[in-house]
Amino acid sequence: MKIAIPTDGEKGLKDTVSQVFARAPYFTIIDLDGKSPKVVEILENEAAKLTQGAGPIAASILKDKDVNMILSCEVGPGVKTILNLADIGIKKVTVGEKVRKVLNEFNP
Repeated sequence: MKIAIPTDGEKGLKDTVSQVFARAPYFTIIDLDGKSPKVVEILENEAAKLTQGAGPIAASILKDKDVNMILSCEVGPGVKTILNLADIGIKKVTVGEKVRKVLNEFNP
């Protein structure tokens, strides 16, 4: 399973969950198929720079990366619909939490 978490920086498992989804500076993409989480990619979020349409673009980027689940704070209703249509699950997590902690508490 591939999980994407909107993050404030490029620190991987040591980073924190961003307070926004579509305009988060980065997405940390993690593979949970092994015994322990493995950071696959830290992706600069190009959608964050857009004045409009950031949500659908961010969703499309993550779909193209074969993400199955997003762990994020609030996600807007339009993005929720797009993610649901793309079969990408969403689980709400606390803003500012460390990525490693969020993953440890995640129960697929």
